[in-house]
Amino acid sequence: MTTSASTHKPIVVGTDGSESATRAVRWAAREAVLRRRSLKVVNTYTWPISGYPEGLIVSSDVHDALRSDAEKTVRDAKKVAEEAAPRLDVSTVVTAGNAQQVLRELSEDAELVVLGSRGLGGFTGLLLGSTAVGLASHAACPITVVRRRREPAGGPVVVGVDGTPVSEAAIAFAFEEAALRQAPLMAVHAWQETAFDIAMSSAIAAEFWRSANENAQELISERLAGWREKYPDVVVTTEVRGTGPAEQLVRQSAQAQLVVVGSRGRGGFAGLTLGSTSQAVLRHADSPVTVVRADVVT
Repeated sequence: MTTSASTHKPIVVGTDGSESATRAVRWAAREAVLRRRSLKVVNTYTWPISGYPEGLIVSSDVHDALRSDAEKTVRDAKKVAEEAAPRLDVSTVVTAGNAQQVLRELSEDAELVVLGSRGLGGFTGLLLGSTAVGLASHAACPITVVRRRREPAGGPVVVGVDGTPVSEAAIAFAFEEAALRQAPLMAVHAWQETAFDIAMSSAIAAEFWRSANENAQELISERLAGWREKYPDVVVTTEVRGTGPAEQLVRQSAQAQLVVVGSRGRGGFAGLTLGSTSQAVLRHADSPVTVVRADVVT
């Protein structure tokens, strides 16, 4: 190792002690080793305001108990991380506050924020509802959602490509990730089917499909050209389909180590973070999913 992990931004992982969060901690620990970064394990807790009469002062014992539980959670998670990566530099953070807000603030000085797909306490529902969309939209670094229990050995890193600057940011992250993992990369472009006029002949329909596919192949080749030169050891394949983008990315996620998407786009990946496509990928992808914003990738 030529540089110290302490000189770089850490990888941050949120945990609440759930099985999903534990998988996220293991994934984040391995990712930190790949990127030669330290790992910061985070848990939040909030005051139980509901159920108390108005004006009642909550005992400090309640606060102490909540903090004690949170500290135990991060200690247990730290052990999980150290078992997954024995030489990894692991620190912990316990703080009172809203999980999304805390993670948003920590993302200012993080290389990556990692979370499980569902939780128990401070991170409950964080990645399956509006909080996930908000964090993916506003975090100051890429966000990874760890979904399934195991990664397939030798599976590709899959990236959605639509030709926008946001897509370019996702491609950059995906190539770097594939190189770190010594994994192949699959670039996916999904263009939406156009409703055919009932009177359209089969010959015209066939020509439309041929032209659309040629244009898509040309676009994806242009977008990948420079990255192929920068990462000559990464084996690249492309997939072009006239189907919905979420459907295609979810399908490819079954054999992927990771799916990478940009946070906004046009065409096949329009509204990726703020619309139905992003939510579908985050909810249904089998692999971990990383959401990358163009303005936070250097």
